[in-house]
Amino acid sequence: MDLRKLQRIVVDALDDIKARDVRVFDTTGQTELFDRVVIATGTSNRQTRALAAHVRDKVKEAGGAITSTEGADTGEWVLVDLGDVVVHVMQPAIRAYYNLEELWGARPVRMRVGAAPAAGGATPGRVVAKPTAAKQQAAGKPAAKTPAAAPRKRSARAAAG
Repeated sequence: MDLRKLQRIVVDALDDIKARDVRVFDTTGQTELFDRVVIATGTSNRQTRALAAHVRDKVKEAGGAITSTEGADTGEWVLVDLGDVVVHVMQPAIRAYYNLEELWGARPVRMRVGAAPAAGGATPGRVVAKPTAAKQQAAGKPAAKTPAAAPRKRSARAAAG
């Protein structure tokens, strides 16, 4: 199966079951084992298992092969190996702890999530991967500003003394 078609099936399947923060990364320069890593967040054990199962079902329907699935018994982190694409469906705490974006995120793949392209050529939906602040600075663009910390109020004791 074509790599682009496979990643589109995966992203659409994750969107069907309302996965959060779906990211796709091109790993061709980092490993020879697979070409794409897809990372998504599920809000509960039940949802992570459902997301992984839906990805498996949609890939099978399209004629793709499932190499293996790991972690479905606990549902905290479910990995679906599709050969050229590896899908990680994780709960928020597990995703934050392991931070796979740091490991695989050197080359994000920009994709739209949601409805298929409209007749006028516009593609509704949200963008899957955004450039990191470091990449924006390297391209000469200012990084996103973070809100400044609010000044701390002085206590009555500190003001009197």
